[in-house]
Amino acid sequence: MVDMRLILIRHGQTSSNIGHHLDTREPGANLTDLGHEQAQALPAVLEGTTIEAIYASTLLRTQQTAAPLAAALGLEVNVRAGLREISAGTLEMANDDASIEAYLSVALGWAEGSENALIPGTGEDGSAVLGRFDDVVAEVVASGVASAVLVTHGAMIRACTGARCKNLQKGFTALNSVSNTGVVVVEGTPGSWRVVRWQEQALGES
Repeated sequence: MVDMRLILIRHGQTSSNIGHHLDTREPGANLTDLGHEQAQALPAVLEGTTIEAIYASTLLRTQQTAAPLAAALGLEVNVRAGLREISAGTLEMANDDASIEAYLSVALGWAEGSENALIPGTGEDGSAVLGRFDDVVAEVVASGVASAVLVTHGAMIRACTGARCKNLQKGFTALNSVSNTGVVVVEGTPGSWRVVRWQEQALGES
């Protein structure tokens, strides 16, 4: 099987990001003015990059982020629930340090192999959540495209790449975040993915 490229982009800024709220339910917050500017910058900074398909989660912020790029390339945005943010359960919309730490400790623990852990109030472990993301990736692979953009969420990107990419050192995703419209580029095939670029800051920023 020929290697393919997945360009994982975190959505643009929302009011919940500004307030540090664990906003994971549908439909979620809209993009802020800055978030829209970040989204509008994507076509220019990705110009010349091969992109044959665009996917986004069921939360509004990812679809709003993907829209300018899709319009520039003449592509549709394929909306998939498997790309949505990891549910915060009973911690939904909390913004205190203890709640955020509790949420991330479980989500990023999945990246280290502790996929049986549950976020309070969700009833789902890492195997179920990451499995849904895997299903979307399998769909992208089966479509035959060589390169696709997946507009998704920060915790999901960190958990999935940590769990599925063989070249990341233990603890890497816990120490390296992804900002709004930051990008992680993954290449390979199912079961043999590797990260080739981890850009924490927003695309277009130096």
